[in-house]
Amino acid sequence: MKLYLATLLSLLPAAFAAFGVTNSGGRMVVDSGAGLITSINTSNGDIVSLTYNGKQLQDSSKFTHLSSGLGSATVTSSVANNIATITIKTSTIMHYYIVRSGINTIYIGTYASAEPSVGELRFIARLSKSAVPYGIPEAEMAGGTAIEGSDVFTINGQTRSKFFSSVRFIQDQVHGVTGSGVGVYMIIPGVSYESNSGGPFFRDINNQGGDQQELYWYMNSNHQQTESYRTGFFGPYAMAVTSGGAPSASLDTSFMDNLGLQGYVPASGRGTASGSYSGTLSGLPVTIGFKNSQAQYWVSGSGGSFSRTLMKPGTYQVSLFQGELEVGTGSVAITAGRTTNINLSSTISRPSVIWSIGTVDGTPAGFMNADKIEKMHPSDSRMSHWGPVTYTIGSSSPSSFPMAQFKAVNNPTTVRWTASSSQIGSRTLRIRTTESFAGGRPQITVNSWTSSAPGVPTAPDSRGVTRGTWRGNNQVYDFAIPSGTLVAGSNTITINVISGSSGDAYLSPNIVYDSVELF
Repeated sequence: MKLYLATLLSLLPAAFAAFGVTNSGGRMVVDSGAGLITSINTSNGDIVSLTYNGKQLQDSSKFTHLSSGLGSATVTSSVANNIATITIKTSTIMHYYIVRSGINTIYIGTYASAEPSVGELRFIARLSKSAVPYGIPEAEMAGGTAIEGSDVFTINGQTRSKFFSSVRFIQDQVHGVTGSGVGVYMIIPGVSYESNSGGPFFRDINNQGGDQQELYWYMNSNHQQTESYRTGFFGPYAMAVTSGGAPSASLDTSFMDNLGLQGYVPASGRGTASGSYSGTLSGLPVTIGFKNSQAQYWVSGSGGSFSRTLMKPGTYQVSLFQGELEVGTGSVAITAGRTTNINLSSTISRPSVIWSIGTVDGTPAGFMNADKIEKMHPSDSRMSHWGPVTYTIGSSSPSSFPMAQFKAVNNPTTVRWTASSSQIGSRTLRIRTTESFAGGRPQITVNSWTSSAPGVPTAPDSRGVTRGTWRGNNQVYDFAIPSGTLVAGSNTITINVISGSSGDAYLSPNIVYDSVELF
C-alpha cells in the first residue's frame, strides 16, 4: 500500500510554492504562487532566471533587463495585500516589477528622468531559444547572412530583420513568443504609450530570433524617430507567461493606482477629450492624435465623433489624421475629472485633379510592393521588380507604380499621358512623399522642360524603408508647370530622385510615394 501511494503521489503535479519574495545568494526570488518564479540579480536588477511550472525560460548567458542592462542598481522589495513590488533604482531610473498572488504576469513600470547613455530605452527579455523557439517569422535570423549593417539578413533569398517584427503602436497591444506548453507575451494596454515618442503610426522592434529569443517593448529609439524623446513614467506594461495562448489586451492595472510608483498618474488624476471631426475622405480610417512634450495619445474616430479617456492634465496639440496623413489641427486643454470638447475639420487642399495616382492618405498603400515592405527588405526575392517603371495614365494600375524610388535602383519613374486641348496650359504636379533618405527628393521633367530642384527635405537621420517602415516626415512638392509645356496629345513626365548624397543600391537616396496629382 505504501508503495502504491508513493507511486500515485509521484504522478500528481507538484504543488505550487507560496506567494512571496525571498533573498538568497545575491538573488531576489519572486514566486507568483501559481507556477511562475522570477529571480532577480540584486546588484543590477537583471532577471537571471524565469521558470514556469519548472521550465526554465530565461537564457543562461544573456539576461532580461532595461536598455542593455543597468550595470549596477539598488534593488529592494515590498509585499502587501498579496502584491510584491520590486524596485530597481539608479540615479535616473526607477524600474518596477510587480507580481500579484496567483497571477503569472510581471506588471512593469519604468520611470526615466533622462535617456540612457545607450540611446535606447527598451525592455528586452532574452529568453531561451529552446524553451520558446517560435517568434515572429520575419524576425528569425538564425542561419542568415548579413546584407545590410548587422541587422538585416538573407536566408535563401528571403530577408529577415528584427525591424520586420514591428507593428504600428495604434495596433500593437499584445505580441509574444511561444514554445511547447508555454507562451511569453508583452501586453501594452491603455495609456502605456503616453511617454513614448512617434505617435500612433510609429513602430519599433518587437522580437528577434537568434541564439536567444529576444522579446522587446521599445519606449524610445532612433529608429526613424520623428520627434523628441519624452521622459517620465512609461507604462504600465506587462510580461505575461501563459500555457501558450495569447492573453487579452484588456489588462487590469487599476491596482497600481495605490502603489506610489514614481511618475505614475492614477485614473482619478486624468481627464477626457471628446468631439467631432469632418472633411476627411470617405473610406479611409480616421485617427485623432494628441501630443505635448510630456505625453501622447490617440483614438480612432467613427461616424464623425471620438472620445479619448485617461489623459494627463495639460494642453495638447491635436491632429486629425486621414489614413496616416495629418489633415487638420487644433488644441485642447485637459483637466482631471472633466471632459473637454473639441471640433476638428480637414483643411487639406483638395484640388479638382485631371488625374491622380494613389490616395492622399500618408501611406503608399496600393502601390507596387507596399503590401510587402513592412516585412521584407527591398532586395527580397519575393518583391516585384522595382523598375524603372513607365506608368501610363488611363491604362496602368496603381499597383504597377513603385511605392519607393531609389536613386541607384529604379530612377527615373516615367508617366505617360495623352492630354486633350482643355487639359493643357499652366498646371501643377503635386508629389506627396511619406519619407526620404539621404536627402532624396523628386525633380521632374515635363517633355522638354525641367523643374528647379527642391530644397533638401527634413527627415530623420535613420534608415527607413529598408527597415520596413514608410513613416517619416510627410512632404508636399508642388511643381508649377508653365503654359506651353504640356501639349494636346502625348506628354512624358519623368520623376527623378535627386540628392547631393550618394549610396549603393537600396541605401542610395530615396523617397516613398504617397500620391501624385496633376491639376
